[in-house]
Amino acid sequence: MTNNVHINGRPIGPDSPPYVVAEVSANHNGNLERALQTIAAAADCGVDAVKIQTYTPDTLTIDCDLPDFRIQGGLWDGYTLYKLYQWAQTPFEWHQKMFDFAASKGVTLFSTPFDESAVDLLEHLQAPAYKIASFEAVDIPLIRYVARTGKPMIISTGMADEAEIGEAVEAARSGGCTELILLHCISSYPAPVEQSNLRTIADMAERFGVVAGLSDHTLGTTVAIAAVAQGACFIEKHFTLSRADKGPDSEFSLEPSELRELCHASRQAWLALGKAGYERKTAEEANVKFRRSIYAVRDIQAGEEFSPENIRRIRPGYGLAPKYFEQVLGRRATQAIVRGSALDWHMVSGD
Repeated sequence: MTNNVHINGRPIGPDSPPYVVAEVSANHNGNLERALQTIAAAADCGVDAVKIQTYTPDTLTIDCDLPDFRIQGGLWDGYTLYKLYQWAQTPFEWHQKMFDFAASKGVTLFSTPFDESAVDLLEHLQAPAYKIASFEAVDIPLIRYVARTGKPMIISTGMADEAEIGEAVEAARSGGCTELILLHCISSYPAPVEQSNLRTIADMAERFGVVAGLSDHTLGTTVAIAAVAQGACFIEKHFTLSRADKGPDSEFSLEPSELRELCHASRQAWLALGKAGYERKTAEEANVKFRRSIYAVRDIQAGEEFSPENIRRIRPGYGLAPKYFEQVLGRRATQAIVRGSALDWHMVSGD
């Protein structure tokens, strides 16, 4: 397995806290100022990075009203593909200002390119990494084009079967990508919790030898936090200043208070994983005294036989361990023992 991927110097892998990414997508609602405010809010919430999407409606589809190009059902019912992407796009001319603004806020910004012209723009802006969207995971020529940049690549795997994921991984690696992250993803908006299948994350990491994570479209933060316990090293969630403002992606996006909680809780979950081990933990040391041990519960004379009437297994834990109780019974005290004294072997005869 690939141990680490680095984006802007930040290691991403099992030995580092989860890398949390706020996906702006279309939540700028067509307003550059709102886009900048969203970046600032995400940075304030504690994310590692903000992600945008780089396309125009003409690089994704054509302006056509035939049935193949019209969306039926779901959040975007009635839109043609062209009209949806025209509404949701982040204009190319905004990109320089957004990259500069993110840098001023000390947060990493990268993007999802949807065609080669988008990659060229992002290379000009010195984007530190590239994300391949689930819908483009089967676009092998695009993956190879991105791979040739030599930058870290993140590929979402929504809708892709094992063979298709394997083809995407092979295209990335043969194209020159040496730092690859695969994201388990359910491409449903919003995604049903019961179909999350988070156990796929650990399997994906082992099967493809990659750092694995989650691109999460469920509502709330529960699934994303649970994913950390399944080995997710990278968490991506859509983010908006306010769902009430509506927008193409607002219904399944987090608001600032939720994103802040995700950043905190996912990192706490990672800390809680720790490592497998059975040694006594430092935090337990002070409580050892609350274990049981063998104590004198009556005054015992020298030479007196130990019996259930004069010794018991009680708290605290400063005396002999309870497992020695039967060995002590019937033997004799080597000295006078005051009630409330912790038993020690030097108090017990050898026969």
